Amino acid sequence: MPAARESLLDAAYAALARRPWSAVRMVDVAAAAGVSRQTLYNEFGSKDGLARALVRREADGYLAGVDRALTGHSDLSDRLTATAEWISSAARENALVRAMLTGCWSERLPSPALSAVPSTSAVPAQRRADGPLPSPGDFVALVRDRAVTVLAGSGTPKSETADLARSCEIAVRLALSCVAAPPGEGGVAGLVHSALQREAG
Repeated sequence: MPAARESLLDAAYAALARRPWSAVRMVDVAAAAGVSRQTLYNEFGSKDGLARALVRREADGYLAGVDRALTGHSDLSDRLTATAEWISSAARENALVRAMLTGCWSERLPSPALSAVPSTSAVPAQRRADGPLPSPGDFVALVRDRAVTVLAGSGTPKSETADLARSCEIAVRLALSCVAAPPGEGGVAGLVHSALQREAG
């Protein structure tokens, strides 16, 4: 039932844009998705299960965007700059992504526990949503490690890989600082280019 699942998550996301999570009703989400309330409960188990699945989907979408940014250019600096710009724009445009990256969950948003939740559901997708959710620190490490994997070719010396990991983490952390305090002239790209030049020099 992947189509119904996506429709339900889309409906929940749309409802969240209009009202706080505490005011989002399961019956309204089901109606907006064109399925029964029972189908919604069968798929997610509870409102908390729906929240966890929604947060997980937005996390997966964010990381897919990171992967696209990392492969969209040939130059290392351009790849890291594109990744930093994606991080900043994704957080600016999506309140759930911003909360995941910063750990600042407003009362308007669902704030599921990051730890795994025991589940007796037989729905495989439900078990996945019940798994642990990444913390802000986990996201830094995930993006840094993905960047190193994409940017370091096989056979790259360990010392170069360590330098690359440091550069990747600098770019990620600069992007996150721009989420909290938007940059001035030059934007995220200017900050990342300057930092990478200093790091290389």
